[in-house]
Amino acid sequence: MNEKPATADPAVMLFDGVCNLCNGAVQFIVRRDSAGSIRFAALQSDAASKILAENGLPTDYLKTIVLVEDGRAYTHSTAALRIARRLSGAWPLFYYLFVWVPRPLRDLVYNLVARNRYRLFGRSEACMVPTPELRARFLT
Repeated sequence: MNEKPATADPAVMLFDGVCNLCNGAVQFIVRRDSAGSIRFAALQSDAASKILAENGLPTDYLKTIVLVEDGRAYTHSTAALRIARRLSGAWPLFYYLFVWVPRPLRDLVYNLVARNRYRLFGRSEACMVPTPELRARFLT
């Protein structure tokens, strides 16, 4: 596998806006993405519907995070690993350690958590509203 390093171009992460685990992940990413290389949109937003359609994904796709990077959409564990690769600190090591694990095995674990995320972490009644400082990183 010949992976090129993450570029400095902004990527877009689409996430389930009512999922507490997903909202926590966004907060985690924001704190560790000092370069601001990742922008965000809730999967329930018009911006996400447009991005999903442009990438040939169903516009009601709420089962996984989606990362659009360098003109390509990544889902499930691959999206999570590519996000880790863009973060500061030791987080990019997770990409290099786990990208070699066969995707079906990685996705099996990812899907187990995703399938139970509401039961384990709860859900909100509405999508997360970004703070004024972060609003520029969120697509609407």
